[in-house]
Amino acid sequence: MGHKIAFGVGMLANQMFPAALGIFMVVLVQNLGFPGWMYSLVYFLPRLSDAFTDPIMGFISDNTKSKWGRRRQYVIIGALVMGAAFAIMWQLSASNTLNANFTYFFGWSFVFYLGLTIFSVPYVAMGYEMSDDFHERTNIMATAQLIGQLAWVLAPWIWVIIYNDNLFPPVMEGGEVVVEPFEIGTHQLSIGIAVLFTFCAMVPGLFIPSKSTLNENYDALSFANIGNIFKKIGRSFVEAFSSKPFRQLCFSTFLVYNAFMTISGFSFFIIVWHLFGGVTGPEGSDIWPTLFGSVGAAITTAFVIPIVARMSRKLGKKKAFMVSQAISIVGYLSFLFLFVPGKPWLFLLALPFHSFGIGSLFTLMMSMTADVIDLDELNHGERREGVFGAIYWYMVKFGFAIAGGLSGVILAIVGFDGDLAVQPPGAIDGLRYFFTGLPILGTVGALLIMRNYNITEEKSNEIRAELDRRKAEKEPVEVPQASSYYATDMLQSFGGLNGVTKVETDTDFAGMSEADLRSQFTSALLRGLHGMSFSPYLEGQNVGDQLTEVQIRQRMEIIAPYTQWVRSFSSTDGNEHIAKAAHDKGIKTLAGAWIDGDLEKNEREIAGIIASAKAGHVDVVAVGNEVLLRGDLSKEELLEYIRRVKQALPHLPVGCVEPYFQFQANPDLVAACDVVLANCYPFWEGSSVEQATVYLDRMYDVAQEAANGKPVMITETGWPSCGENTNQAVPSDDNAMKYFINTNNWRIRNRAEVFYFSSFDESWKIRHEGDVGQSWGIWDKDGELKYSEKVTS
Repeated sequence: MGHKIAFGVGMLANQMFPAALGIFMVVLVQNLGFPGWMYSLVYFLPRLSDAFTDPIMGFISDNTKSKWGRRRQYVIIGALVMGAAFAIMWQLSASNTLNANFTYFFGWSFVFYLGLTIFSVPYVAMGYEMSDDFHERTNIMATAQLIGQLAWVLAPWIWVIIYNDNLFPPVMEGGEVVVEPFEIGTHQLSIGIAVLFTFCAMVPGLFIPSKSTLNENYDALSFANIGNIFKKIGRSFVEAFSSKPFRQLCFSTFLVYNAFMTISGFSFFIIVWHLFGGVTGPEGSDIWPTLFGSVGAAITTAFVIPIVARMSRKLGKKKAFMVSQAISIVGYLSFLFLFVPGKPWLFLLALPFHSFGIGSLFTLMMSMTADVIDLDELNHGERREGVFGAIYWYMVKFGFAIAGGLSGVILAIVGFDGDLAVQPPGAIDGLRYFFTGLPILGTVGALLIMRNYNITEEKSNEIRAELDRRKAEKEPVEVPQASSYYATDMLQSFGGLNGVTKVETDTDFAGMSEADLRSQFTSALLRGLHGMSFSPYLEGQNVGDQLTEVQIRQRMEIIAPYTQWVRSFSSTDGNEHIAKAAHDKGIKTLAGAWIDGDLEKNEREIAGIIASAKAGHVDVVAVGNEVLLRGDLSKEELLEYIRRVKQALPHLPVGCVEPYFQFQANPDLVAACDVVLANCYPFWEGSSVEQATVYLDRMYDVAQEAANGKPVMITETGWPSCGENTNQAVPSDDNAMKYFINTNNWRIRNRAEVFYFSSFDESWKIRHEGDVGQSWGIWDKDGELKYSEKVTS
């Protein structure tokens, strides 16, 4: 409960600063003489900057590596910047020129909104990640809104306090007022609000714990990576808005909040002019306009939010939203009949119904956004609370900005003019009709949008269970040595290197600069590869996850200019799309069926590869990958799978993939295959990069000797760019480029069919091969070429 209260105290600050700002801004026009164009600039442009800073802050927060976690430090820093700027920006003086006050306030407004962004984006994201439970998320947001609504109970009273001569008496000199009460009130009250609510804003950062992210595989936050960062931000926006449930939440919020904010200021005019004939002060409207906002917020705090939270548990979030918004329509309709001249207290009767609109909106929508973030993680493999929070709250801010302009349009339409002693006929009634009608239209629109929202409690729990399963698979484990192949120099069993230390095709890298090495790598890549092992898994995905045809085609598009063949490893879970995607790009395929100890899954793999081949998408078939090496099946079982596939596909060459030495030890395996598919890894046998091509050449010889004249394909060979050493084999960018260059030269000279491993880095391999397992790609996990800035085909 303590963490929920701490989050709620942060929400109080998150709502109090904007609420107080809106009240204080009246001083700019009423007392400091800001004309309309100045007011518009200070109102819109700083908020417009959020369009750029919010998503950037969301990305930074999501990808921060720190022992403090991803959010806490930004919440504290943002709170300090926001609070200091709020206090400083209101130290205006009527004795200054208009332009001086405008320039001063305009500049500090940008600093304030920058601080608000640094604080609010990570702060909101903290709430999304506080719980995985469907209903607990609503409880968290209800507690936060319950405390946060106190800002709207308190803020309307700033009107009363700031102009109170008793609290802030004027400064007199020679019988004349030299400093007005409003100026003193603005100065002192802004400092008091800044100090108190800066502390409130810091509370979540100080008291809500976060786990260290130092060891997370996040994007690098550096100026060198700035181009990739902006690409990822753009991609994140596209992927977020590709989610229909998230679009429903954003657009529904925009309609409800925009309509509410557009007419919120009209209550003052309706109360003053309709109920009290335009008379203000103790003889007229007095504190009734303040009571409208304050009592409404108090009702929301005390009654509406607890009721909405309870409805959510009983009915589900979507139904609770629909019922709450329907109740608010009753409230808006009631205002047509309860704004009665001479009986101002009657409008208070409508407030409990009216308060269900905004009172339920953020309680439920923020909880549902957390559910949508789970769905996004399931689909894209990344946890992006910061980005989703930035987008959602940008829609809120956008609605707020639109509301400001729309309010002025409506005032012009009905002919209302606050400077007139008597309003034109129909002006006040026009405001009353808009006050009721516009929110009803917005609410009905939101209800129509949300009618098909489909993330139920059952679906949310299914998503959560799958994410938990993936997380369990990624937990650190003792990394096994997959076999004696990875631990022993197997080539020694076949006479070693026969005294050879270098092959003719090796490049002399001595004295070569980093730039020249990258240039050589680029040239080798542009020359093209015979084949490439295709890596379909995106960041966060794992073996067994369902792959989409879209992601496969996107990755195929990247590698297509550089290879004649691709190799796939499986024919289920979406991998079956690889062969067709390759053929559609004019690339030949060595397509695989993954065979292991799961006999039921094996049957689906065999059926998948046969179906793909019969559809004309396969050129060579691989039945299994290192099955004997891992000991998943007996040789007899593997041979039976090969026999079945050959019988089904007599027109295609069929083989199985094993390390090169397995074919020497198993001549009956060679006899069963049409082609010998051999994995050859100098790295795993501990060769230095200087001798790696010699190792590769000898491995190829061993495989050819075993093949007895049958064709041989090297189905995997490569070099990782980082991770732990294997004897003399050292992973690094330079060594990976050197091996790539030399292997491609050797392949061309020997006319060998080589599939380079691998196309893209894949983090899931850490579990199987340690840190080195994730870094075999020519491209990184985001599809960026690792060793060259630009390559054009």
